[in-house]
Amino acid sequence: MLDLKMIEEAYTKVSKVAYRTPFSYAPILSQKSGYEVYLKKENLQRTGAFKIRGAFNKISSLMQHGLKSGIVAASAGNHAQGVAFASHHFGIEATIVMPESTPLTKIQGVKEFGASVILYGANYDEAYGFATEFATQKGLSFVHPFADSEVMAGQGTIGLEMLEEVEDLDAIVVPVGGGGLIGGISTAIKAKNPNIIIIGVSAEGAPAMKLSYEAKKTIDTTQVRTIADGIAVRDTSPVTLEYILKYVDYFETVGEDEIASAILFLLEKQKVLVEGAGAVGVAALMHDKLKLPPKSKVGIVLSGGNIDVTMLSLIIEKGLTKSNRKMKLKVLLIDKPGSLMRFTEILSEVGANIVHIGYDRTSIDLEFGDATVSVAIETKGIEHQEEIRVRLRQAGFSFTEKH
Repeated sequence: MLDLKMIEEAYTKVSKVAYRTPFSYAPILSQKSGYEVYLKKENLQRTGAFKIRGAFNKISSLMQHGLKSGIVAASAGNHAQGVAFASHHFGIEATIVMPESTPLTKIQGVKEFGASVILYGANYDEAYGFATEFATQKGLSFVHPFADSEVMAGQGTIGLEMLEEVEDLDAIVVPVGGGGLIGGISTAIKAKNPNIIIIGVSAEGAPAMKLSYEAKKTIDTTQVRTIADGIAVRDTSPVTLEYILKYVDYFETVGEDEIASAILFLLEKQKVLVEGAGAVGVAALMHDKLKLPPKSKVGIVLSGGNIDVTMLSLIIEKGLTKSNRKMKLKVLLIDKPGSLMRFTEILSEVGANIVHIGYDRTSIDLEFGDATVSVAIETKGIEHQEEIRVRLRQAGFSFTEKH
């Protein structure tokens, strides 16, 4: 049974290998929200996420009890790297089953610690089913990513660190997938100070735990779809739900656009790189989903930073367009010398920087003598974009915008 004593014992073990990550005041978020906001930067943790804490504590306990066989785990990425690190530390073999859609950066992170990787299934739950069967067949020890008291105890050490830094917190916001992180943190926090509000945040595309929390019983979903792959859990664990029902004060969800905007905000304004799961707490804050008294001291856990660079580039691209700093146009021209030059001169005159341009005069959709230019331009906001539209229309150009 998970309790404060277990978490304090885990802290003694975990602190030998895990970084004591910064718990830093966030002035811009504080100003925008009206709260006093602090960010627990587990994205700066060894292996890039908090999962090393629970994995190390679990495997350390197995070693104390005479583990001789290898380790098997299932993970979308961060638990995998935590298990791989801990297994390497203790000199035992590890096999990690990961969903087929797992970003390459997380697969490489696992292999760098010497673990074997098996790609199986469309999501974590399918990988989990294969991994448990594999462990049974091979006689190996399975390390669950969240439904395990030793794992949750390791994750709960984050709560102890937060209180040691800012002891008068009013609320703590925690990402929720399978529930191991919030289960451990909430157990530690409520034992220390039951008045601190614990808020769970999950992705709208992976709502199983929120639905279970509201129904007060386990509810599984048929599928998950979210850019927050670290919390993309389809089924609810009764083990973690028990602690969540006992200690979590309320639950919120955030959408994909909200997660993406939080990732971009943290990167641009806080100089912090987080993955989708790591951004959900800030997404809830930015979109006014935390119902707390003004000036409350709020700690938000940034659970990980292992984002795929392809996903990051997509988020940046879309974010620039949504924030009116990038504009994509398809412009109809007369296919004659000087037409393209006049078009680009107008853009130059209004201070719009071309970052991509394509010229098409052969499409069957075009009339003879016409051409289209597809152009992406950097802009300076709504008013600048409207100025560009007006100038192009005045010059007789016909265009459509692409979003």
